Amino acid sequence: MSVRQDDEPLLGPHDRTAGGWGSARALTEILVREHVVASGMSLLSHHNKPDGYMCASCAWAKPARPRALEFCESGAKATAWEATSRRADQTFFASMTLRELERWSDHDLEERGRLTQPMRWNRETDRYEPVGWEAAFAEIGAELRALSPDEVDFYTSGRASLETAYMYQLLARLYGTNNLPDSSNMCHESTSVGLPSSIGATVGTADLTDFQNCDCIFYIAQNVATSSPRMLHDLQEAVERGVKIVTFNPLPEPGLENFINPQDPAQMLTGRKTPISYRYYQLRNGGDVGALFGVCKALVEADDALKQSGTSRVSGSDAIPKDPGNAADVAFAASMAAADSKQVLDHDFIKDHTAGFEEFAQACRQHDWTALEHASGLSEAQMREAAEIYRNAKAVLIIYGMGLTQHVMGVENVQMVANLALLRGNIGKPGANICAVRGHSNVQGQRTVGITEKPGLVPLDKLSQLYQFEPPRSEGRSTIDTCKAIIEGKARAFIGLGGNFLRAVPDTEAVEAGWRKLRLTVQIATKLNRSHVIHGEVAYLLPCLGRTEVDHQKTGPQAVSMESSTAHFHGSRGRAKPASPHLLSEPAIIAGIAKASLRRGSVDWDGWVSDYARIRDAIEQTYPETFKDFNQKIFQPGGIPRSVPARERKWTTPNGKANFITPPRLFPELGVTAGTEDIFNLLTLRSNDQFNTTIYGFTDRYRGIKGTRRVVFVNEADIQRLGFAAGDLVDLTTALDGQQLRRSEGFALVPYQIPSGSCAAYYPEANPLFPVDHHDPKAKTPSYKLLPVRLTASTEQRQAK
Repeated sequence: MSVRQDDEPLLGPHDRTAGGWGSARALTEILVREHVVASGMSLLSHHNKPDGYMCASCAWAKPARPRALEFCESGAKATAWEATSRRADQTFFASMTLRELERWSDHDLEERGRLTQPMRWNRETDRYEPVGWEAAFAEIGAELRALSPDEVDFYTSGRASLETAYMYQLLARLYGTNNLPDSSNMCHESTSVGLPSSIGATVGTADLTDFQNCDCIFYIAQNVATSSPRMLHDLQEAVERGVKIVTFNPLPEPGLENFINPQDPAQMLTGRKTPISYRYYQLRNGGDVGALFGVCKALVEADDALKQSGTSRVSGSDAIPKDPGNAADVAFAASMAAADSKQVLDHDFIKDHTAGFEEFAQACRQHDWTALEHASGLSEAQMREAAEIYRNAKAVLIIYGMGLTQHVMGVENVQMVANLALLRGNIGKPGANICAVRGHSNVQGQRTVGITEKPGLVPLDKLSQLYQFEPPRSEGRSTIDTCKAIIEGKARAFIGLGGNFLRAVPDTEAVEAGWRKLRLTVQIATKLNRSHVIHGEVAYLLPCLGRTEVDHQKTGPQAVSMESSTAHFHGSRGRAKPASPHLLSEPAIIAGIAKASLRRGSVDWDGWVSDYARIRDAIEQTYPETFKDFNQKIFQPGGIPRSVPARERKWTTPNGKANFITPPRLFPELGVTAGTEDIFNLLTLRSNDQFNTTIYGFTDRYRGIKGTRRVVFVNEADIQRLGFAAGDLVDLTTALDGQQLRRSEGFALVPYQIPSGSCAAYYPEANPLFPVDHHDPKAKTPSYKLLPVRLTASTEQRQAK
């Protein structure tokens, strides 16, 4: 049934090129394994097409003119995973207790197949047993009416459509709570908190056309080949027209090194690779602020030199370094002397559009290179080189991902990206913008239609007017707050709209212990996962249609919509036959819970379910500027562009300006005892055989791993220094002072090209190490990309010796 986990991992050679025959083989393997070869290929022909379905995997944009095959390896796996012929049906649940299922791996639980009918946990038998939809709704409604709204959390994964998310947030607020934690809290909340202060936008400003108009790309902390492979086509096309891509990332990632386009017969037959990164800087884990400060410092110093020379060009004498013995200074001064007459910084833009420049520039001048080198893990020469490339470009697109946001300095990281863009006016003009690459499809869109714990971000007065109720005004719980409430026993019920909450969150063991004490757990899902087999006193499993499936309601087949990473709304229409006749759509399930639970409000839930266009009309009524003519444009080629004023250099900040915001530190204070050489900064990562918490298999061909996921990647010199050898088993222990011991055992050491003092392990296997309080203080985003840990010989390893 499952992909076998070998007792010993195969630490093989790396596939240093993304795409190519490796991707083609992976596509074939997943279609064969899920027994959907013919139907799967037919379905994939509609993947991300104008009248087809939006990918259920990543949130990368759907182009106006799609390619013949507008899907990637990850998207194909997600489609096959949903379209599988396997079923977790009544017979399966009758054969297994939930205690038995707790011992199953994440992969094996999901690989069992699609859920087929609503289930209710039977305490006496410890099994899920069938229940009718109306009975399930009535019983859930009775449970919710018996609880206080503050005791209930309405969680949302990134999968739900705009229509579903709008209904869900309305359900929660009509119920009386803003407890709307969601997956955004765990990934790009740092963007949503950081960018508004800098440029007045909660999302990135980039558009797909920026790839066609830029002449340089700064690519920071995002693994394109695993997280958003379709973007590789945009990067390849940019490189082929001469764009220089400058990458900052702790690990070498094949997608940022070389790409063979699986849709290019010439490349596939000849093996010709497209080199992606012009420069690849492997910075220290957590060194992003230091590295970006270094680039900015070099730019500010060069600008100061031009001012001092009194001309727009640095003459040979002006280029003489203050320290002739510093090779980096000599090289940098020479490059300045050879520079053309353009200014280093865009002073007109800075004067007309920004505030806070002088304070930021002074901070750049004051940070010395030794401190910047230590904080970043890069050399002064590398940071100066990157600055020179940036300076000589006319339009720079800056792309970043969760390597910046899932961090104790996530907000500061994002604001440093904005600072870099503002220095040369690289925002709000063709080719020059900020691209925040979101993870799950529509995770960004859910926020746009009201999924947020922050009432100030929602037009509550408009909701009150439309639905005749008084919405709650107090701030609700974010994901981190929900975890704490579960641990402390303050939460009593959890309604999950997709996702695998228990695997996604930090402090896994403590949250699971609290989860078992919940009164009610309700999970709306397509497949079985860990968050379903661990449950509350009363538990329901409500199976829904997948995005790829035809959603037929009273008025006919329905369409839904999503928002992409580039803030465009796209229509989506399922094409596959539903996995079971007993499935309901997500809107229908939410309506069923709402009708059984609510005592107030004026909503035509049945009318909405019969015709989703009426939900879109309601969304447009609530957000008239954002969703103007929503129904008329839903399948517009290229999507409906969302209004992002910063794209037009309109800054919706309190002072009406884009703001330079100066981080007060170069590196986070992690609360670690100094002088301990066995402490490493851990970052978590995904394999190319997973998407978020969904594990498709135990192979990571980009890192040479096969048969296991319990590995830790460490610099070879560090392994030797600690007295270990490749393949040795070690335990990872959290090394934060004042925190209780958190240990994960039995990780195989893998020598890897990673900066000394850093290490990496897979998510979510490493999640139990992360304390729930280890997060960005403003965004509350878990710091999955930076945690101090110790590596010690595992019990098994010590016994073997």
